[in-house]
Amino acid sequence: MKYRKLGKSGIKVSEIGFGAWTIALDWWTARNNKIDDDEAIRMLKRAYDLGINFYEMADMYGNGKSEKLVAQAFKDMRGGRGVGDVDGEEIVYSTKWGYDMYTNEQVGHSELPQKHDSKFLEYALQQSLGRLQTDCIDVYSLHNPKMNAIKNNELFGSLDALVTNGKIRSHGVALGPAIGWKDEGLLAMENRNITCLQTVYNILEQDPARTFFDVARKNNVGIMVRVPDASGVLTGKVNEKTVFDRNDHRSSRKREWIIEAMQKVEKMKPLALANGWNITQLAVKFILSQKEVAVVLPTVIDIEELETFAGMSDGKFLADRDIAEIRGLYENNFNIKPFASASTSTSNSPTSS
Repeated sequence: MKYRKLGKSGIKVSEIGFGAWTIALDWWTARNNKIDDDEAIRMLKRAYDLGINFYEMADMYGNGKSEKLVAQAFKDMRGGRGVGDVDGEEIVYSTKWGYDMYTNEQVGHSELPQKHDSKFLEYALQQSLGRLQTDCIDVYSLHNPKMNAIKNNELFGSLDALVTNGKIRSHGVALGPAIGWKDEGLLAMENRNITCLQTVYNILEQDPARTFFDVARKNNVGIMVRVPDASGVLTGKVNEKTVFDRNDHRSSRKREWIIEAMQKVEKMKPLALANGWNITQLAVKFILSQKEVAVVLPTVIDIEELETFAGMSDGKFLADRDIAEIRGLYENNFNIKPFASASTSTSNSPTSS
């Protein structure tokens, strides 16, 4: 496993992180299964053995379940500020806040009311600290904030004060739900003291994330990438015949989008073969080859997938000409005629981001 600095925080994070939403929710159920708690703990411990030190959560994933499971897995390895060690860096806890799950009940994939204000910040932080059994959270991010939250000077003053007081080591912004939120991302990086910005980015869905890279580099902000596999299309586990469970957040992906995406995958196979990789490896290498990216958060539902993705952090990257070729293909829609009704926006629900 290779490691990178998470923006201006200087925190060393594994290139492949563990996105803990799948162990707390059953929203990725093409196989119509749910990860039980014992298996979740085994996955987390195996991730650590593989060198993964970055664990990404949110308070609302399973109403605190992701945080509790991570704490249970590492309770004997991280005490207080953390004594667990992976290549010189403690186990890194990254979680998100801002949805009022305490006075509202979520129905299906509906988005809960948000409270991105200083008062709710203090309350939500104390709850997460308790569930994580720690006195400091390494990365504390606003969960899918709207523009009014990004413009809230008092709120970001409170976040900076929490860093000064040692309650958190750094703070960031997780954009969503779905792809987009360009203006929010740019304003946060340019005007707020954030360490990281989380966004959707993959070979098939490069905008608006690629717009963020220059600004991230100038402001020393680490990019966290989620949905690197385009909801399973780039792993070969989703095709035009895939039938999603109605609870699976990908069920809103249009069949036309999947068919078009598979045609685009065919266009990239020669490039993958030339590098000695499969499409999934090419997809992750494309992301890791961009230095602004600090950590990739693949969706994993079992240890086999975890091991596969961890193995892609090996220090081997795409040549500049290959990156340029992929970007050129994207800009020309991979030289295929798009379906008139195909939607290019991802169907990520609020809590999958």
